[in-house]
Amino acid sequence: MAEKSAQVGNAKLLSAEESAKAKAELGVDDFQDAVEDVGDGVNTFDVSVEEMSIIRAELACEFPDDYKYLSDAYIESVASKPYSKDMSIRRPLEYSIEKLSDVMKWRDENGTPTLKDMVKIANGPSNAPEATENYQHYERCKAVTTALNNGSLYWHGLTKEGHPILWIRCNRKPWYPDVDADIKALIILADIGISCMPKNITDFVVVSDSTSPPPPIPTFMIELLKVLVKGYPDRLHLLASAPVSSIIQFVMKLLLPLMPGRLSTKIHLSDVEGIREKLEKILPNGKDDIPTFFNGPVNHDEFYPDESYCSKKGPGVLKFDFYGMIERLEKARDDFEAKSASSN
Repeated sequence: MAEKSAQVGNAKLLSAEESAKAKAELGVDDFQDAVEDVGDGVNTFDVSVEEMSIIRAELACEFPDDYKYLSDAYIESVASKPYSKDMSIRRPLEYSIEKLSDVMKWRDENGTPTLKDMVKIANGPSNAPEATENYQHYERCKAVTTALNNGSLYWHGLTKEGHPILWIRCNRKPWYPDVDADIKALIILADIGISCMPKNITDFVVVSDSTSPPPPIPTFMIELLKVLVKGYPDRLHLLASAPVSSIIQFVMKLLLPLMPGRLSTKIHLSDVEGIREKLEKILPNGKDDIPTFFNGPVNHDEFYPDESYCSKKGPGVLKFDFYGMIERLEKARDDFEAKSASSN
């Protein structure tokens, strides 16, 4: 039985050596100390206006083109937590600045602030200057946009509390993905979700329809975890997935030993009935907002159909309703904030 659980198809669990290497690349211990390993329900500490200004100034000085990416709410959520080495005190200011700077360095190293431009380039004509000046980059732009086209990932709506929801349709994922393009597409989507968060919301929810997932690719799964850990620490509020297949069990066996702190406690695996109960609690209109792929009344395919039903959005290769998704998410945020303001 143990041997069966160690392999699905050609995918195998990591050896002890491979696991240690992956943990080192992820910086798990450092990340635990930085964000996750403080537990739920702990007291937080006040962060003064002056201290917020100091953090902002440090980030603006080191990352002048991207420092506004981190909202005040997120900065305060990181800086206000207890220090894991002494839970009776707040994290030292220098420590919080260092950890926030690590996130910004990761963004800079991965070219994250300009990744969204790849979709614009790929949606344009092939003879446009930005396409012809660097053919290799243009080909990568098309690959990233093609990774979006299958509609396996999209933002749609907010929870009752205002968390943007990223929906995953596993049966639309390709069996043999372009790992680099898929990861870049995910980063683009993550940045969109964060940019559309209501005021004082700092994390998002992921809901996965895990019916018929493709065979697991360990390198892709580890890269995915690396993005979440190093690029988006403390951004995941909840990941709910159903149903639970042998492939999903394998993925969890692969990733759980590599996950930092309480990240694993945010993952909820269940059958379809279990996820329906979860969604009824978190969606604004309860069961009336549950999508058809979880036996609910809402048809997401109205906005995000299978790629075979999509037409191009411009002269390029984009078929996915990328810009419509952003407009709908921005409207959901604006409606949420207006409703919150009127109730106060």
